[in-house]
Formats: sequence, structure tokens, C-alpha cells
Amino acid sequence: MSRTNAAKLVLAAKGAGTAVGAFNVILLEYAEALVAGAEQAKLPVILQISENCVSYHKALKPISVATIAIAESSTVPVSVHLDHAESEDLVKEALDLGYDSIMFDGSKLSYADNVAASARMAALCKSYGATLEVEIGEVGGKDGVHAPGVRTNPLEAKAFTEATGADLLAVAVGSSHAMTTRDATLDFDLIQEIAKTVSVPLVLHGSSGVSDSDLQKAVKAGMSKINIATHLNNVFTHEIRQALDSNPKLVDPRKYIAPGRDSVAAEVARLLALLN
Repeated sequence: MSRTNAAKLVLAAKGAGTAVGAFNVILLEYAEALVAGAEQAKLPVILQISENCVSYHKALKPISVATIAIAESSTVPVSVHLDHAESEDLVKEALDLGYDSIMFDGSKLSYADNVAASARMAALCKSYGATLEVEIGEVGGKDGVHAPGVRTNPLEAKAFTEATGADLLAVAVGSSHAMTTRDATLDFDLIQEIAKTVSVPLVLHGSSGVSDSDLQKAVKAGMSKINIATHLNNVFTHEIRQALDSNPKLVDPRKYIAPGRDSVAAEVARLLALLN
């Protein structure tokens, strides 16, 4: 059994000047691919299930039980993380199911309400021995609109982290959620300033839109957890399209999904090595 607490992985990475890759589980095959890639790289990984994923599967428990089982069979350390949860009830359900890490997203709330809700979630997660990640303000792109101009204020980030008691902090430094191109422009000076000002490890959301070289620069500047989802969707879908195009008579989903799963595993292994 290789389950571990996300904060332990991220704190170790911060101390080593590296970062932990955190990748979203969309389908069961993703969970299999993410662990396979981590095992190929011989590096830890964080498996993330978002509130959007829960909506797609109509319930939290089935995809969670399967993902946790895959994580527990891994030969490398694996954390299972609830991503962008806005529902406090969903957070409690995830913790009861065995999640070791939660990202509570109160970015749509007022600052005061975000602090209060995040502090409640920090206390709850602590009672389960789980990690809490929070987000100050809104990282661009959640509504499909890229917002590269959004930036986190270092002093506000420090005050927010101290007031909430969270373990990890997601900050806005130029990346954007759901980007299908890798041309986001990060503010590396700002990353360095926030990393010097805030005591907890920093998380980069929207990393699918960031190039390989800039991901490495972001890690050197102070990012310790790198979230990637859409980029792997591109990889997965590309392989499936190729499989179907090369054999229009294919009807067995296993015959065209398997290449997609393998390609995601290979890309995860490559990205984990890149971040380390």
C-alpha cells in the first residue's frame, strides 16, 4: 500500500527544489494511466478527482473507490485528492471515503467568506489527517475565458494562508484553466515573491497551458505542486482519434481506449521526470 498524505509529498518536493505532478482522473482508465506513468518514472503522483468529474459520473463514491484501490496497489507513493470542491458536504463525503487531500475552492466567495469557509475546511481536514489546499481569488479560465491578467498579491496571500490554516495555496501568476495550447505567460518574479512571503507550498493551476521549459522555470521559482488536466485530455483524445481513423471498423472500446491510456501513462512519466 503506497497511499500517502499530499502535504508530505509536496513539502518533500519543496525541500528538494522539485515539484509533485497532480493529474486529473476523468475516467477509470486515467487513474490506471496516472499510476502506471508514476511507476515508470519511479516518482510520486497525486490523483485528482474534481467536482466536475463527480457531476459527470453522477456520484462521488464509484470513481473514488476505484481510484483509491488503484492508488493503494501502486509501487510508488500516491495521494488521492478532491479538486476544486465548492460543496462542503462533498468535502466531508470525500474524507469519509478515504481521500487524503482536499482542494476547497472558495474563490467565488467574498474574501471574508472565503477565509471563514476555508478555515472550517482546514479544521475538518485536520481532524481526518488530510491536506487542505485553498485558492485566493480566481485563477483564470474556469468559465472558459482566459484571464492572464489576474495576479495574486503576495501580502494578501500570506494573510489568507495564515487566517485559514491551509497546507497548500493555489495562486494566480499567469496560467489559465482548460487551455488547449501551451503558450501561457507566467510571472516568474511574482512566483518568487509569493514563495518568499508565504510559508506554505505553492500550487500552479492551469499548467496544461504552460510549456515544458516554463514549467521547469516555475518549479525553480517556487512552485511545488503542478496541476495538469487538459493537456492529458489532448494526448488521450489524439490517440483514440488515430486508432479509430486507422480502423473505421473498430467497435470494441478496449481496442481504441487502450492506446489512449498508454499514451497518457507515457506522458505522465515524461512530465514527472521534467518536474524533478
